[in-house]
Amino acid sequence: QVQLAESGGGLVQAGGSLRLSCAASGRTFSLLAMGWFRQAPGKEREFVGAISGIGGRTYYADSMKGRFTISRDNAKNTVYLQMNSLKPEDTDVYYCAGKMTYELITGTNYDYWGQGTQVTVSS
Repeated sequence: QVQLAESGGGLVQAGGSLRLSCAASGRTFSLLAMGWFRQAPGKEREFVGAISGIGGRTYYADSMKGRFTISRDNAKNTVYLQMNSLKPEDTDVYYCAGKMTYELITGTNYDYWGQGTQVTVSS
């Protein structure tokens, strides 16, 4: 069983930056494909981006390209979401997710989910 815990959310002004972290338990983190999602109340969970375990390949939703960057540190069992040029519409709860696979997963079919961290961008 893998447990995921996000951190790093908070309140930031438009145009600012935040870096979210997702710490994973277990010894198999390097084999986990990881994803970031976000969700506003009453809306569907939205894919932000993903990173593979082996090789660290990344893939982003079109609206996030150029502003958001996903990276991972397998030695620390942590994946990061660097968010730059934040906009008020980026306000959401952000979730990380993991799945034991070599593929990049862009859907919500992950096996493990964190509890989420709130990001609020003020105008």
